[in-house]
Amino acid sequence: MKTDFVKNLTIGAGVSLLWLGQPWANSQKPLFEEIPPSQSGITWVHENARSEKRYLPETLGPGCAFFDYDNDGWMDIYLVNYGPSDFYKPPKPLHSALYRNNRDGTFIDVTEKAGVAANMFAMGATVGDYDNDGWSDLLVTAYDHSPTLYHNNHDGTFTDVSAKSGITTQSWTTSAVWFDYDNDGRLDLFLCSFVDYGLSRHLFCGDNKLGRAYYCIPRVFNPTPSYLFHNNGDSTFTDVSKPSGIAKALGKSLGVVATDINNDGLMDLFVANDTVQKFLFVNRGNGKFEEAGLMAEVAYSEDGRPRSGMGVDSADFDGDGWPDLFVANVDQEKFSIYQNNRDETFRDQALNTGIGQATLLLSGWGLKFFDFDDDGQLDLLLANGHPDDMVEINMTKVTYKEPMLLFRQENKKFRNISAEAGPAFARHFPARGLALGDYDNDGRLDVLVASNGEPPLLLHNNAGKENHWLGLRLVGAGCNRDAVGAHLTWSVSGGKHTRLKTAGGSYLSSHDPREVIGLDSATKLDWLEVKWPGPSGKVERLTDVPTDRYIVITEGKGISK
Repeated sequence: MKTDFVKNLTIGAGVSLLWLGQPWANSQKPLFEEIPPSQSGITWVHENARSEKRYLPETLGPGCAFFDYDNDGWMDIYLVNYGPSDFYKPPKPLHSALYRNNRDGTFIDVTEKAGVAANMFAMGATVGDYDNDGWSDLLVTAYDHSPTLYHNNHDGTFTDVSAKSGITTQSWTTSAVWFDYDNDGRLDLFLCSFVDYGLSRHLFCGDNKLGRAYYCIPRVFNPTPSYLFHNNGDSTFTDVSKPSGIAKALGKSLGVVATDINNDGLMDLFVANDTVQKFLFVNRGNGKFEEAGLMAEVAYSEDGRPRSGMGVDSADFDGDGWPDLFVANVDQEKFSIYQNNRDETFRDQALNTGIGQATLLLSGWGLKFFDFDDDGQLDLLLANGHPDDMVEINMTKVTYKEPMLLFRQENKKFRNISAEAGPAFARHFPARGLALGDYDNDGRLDVLVASNGEPPLLLHNNAGKENHWLGLRLVGAGCNRDAVGAHLTWSVSGGKHTRLKTAGGSYLSSHDPREVIGLDSATKLDWLEVKWPGPSGKVERLTDVPTDRYIVITEGKGISK
């Protein structure tokens, strides 16, 4: 890395930036360029309900989402906000926000017209076409309120169908994921449930001599069972948490990703828990899951201790055809990148890949594997921030606001290139949710970060403009319409690559559902195969596939546009 010069600059209110001699420092655009509200039109700000009593829900949100709610081919944005609860009465009305993409790099607030304000202490958002009508629906999780399910009306509006859907809970729900666990062609729903908490169960944690309250470590609260809802095919759901085996595992769940760890065609669940063991729910078929985290060696740290897991993801980072796992923890615990041993066990490669050293003093939330520069290798983005805004009183090397990290993969190792990524990576944030989406359809995934008590951060991706790419929107016919669980295989210049279409991941957030394949310098694919999920396992092989554009592949019909 060149360091021909160093300048000390000030960004905003006294935030110091050490500006190294990077490519973007010489009047060129950075790899990731921050788009300010004055340019994007996104003026909404998260309200974190911060109080001197330090109620635990204050610190865990918010999430965010990229999704195309109006089916115009451009990613829109949803931002989750807090609202009324048993301990918080907002002095003025608060709401979550839906911003429609104007297709020119700007967005407009359409929350009121769309009817998705979510007037509750909302936590996260997950998107999925649960009724297979071709339009994305929205579910918002919450504290002190059952999740809200918004059905897309196809006209720019949504209807709250929570009551008649049957999706009701009695606990604090955080991340959620739509996935088809029984391969019946309909998306089912998994809901993470956090600790047993409420105003009557709030505890004082802090310095009794001074009377100063701190946020309690979740260790002091009881765990709860998460939820699994089966899609009945008539816009209603049945709670199958107990018969499926999901409810047997009591946890403090914050993040979840649906993946297929053993390549058996059944979607499994990797769940991050706070201060208790992580869960790996292996789908055994016939509606049954086995919690196998301990046997898989992903439940505890290498020295057998539970850690504070928040964000998760799954991807085949090493290209061997088997999904690997990632989980972000709190400071002093290191994050973990679990390499799949192909026998339902995993090996933590955090130290060998370079992830462990870089994350030791950080607390991670939103995160995602993705090929940010379209060179054909999966990279990694982490959004960080300590949960306790008073942590700096007792610790010297840990801060409340923390920097994001960008890792470029180089032959199965990850190099921290945050210093090269742009000015936003020199700033610190109380980051929580993170969603990826190509909002300008240029083939490079952009970044949306939701911060606790602050405006969201929108980053435009300028990397890899010299590389080629292919964007895929998969549309299921016999399988679920979102094609969650589809396997992609393709050849570029004779080299074979694979990818599983997972669901969920990150933290409290939902990503652009399209798949972007980076081709590096190649101008075409040799061929592309799609193995559709479901009992048939239908495989379609395509040749003469166009590149440097988005295409739609419909099950049984090939490329439609």
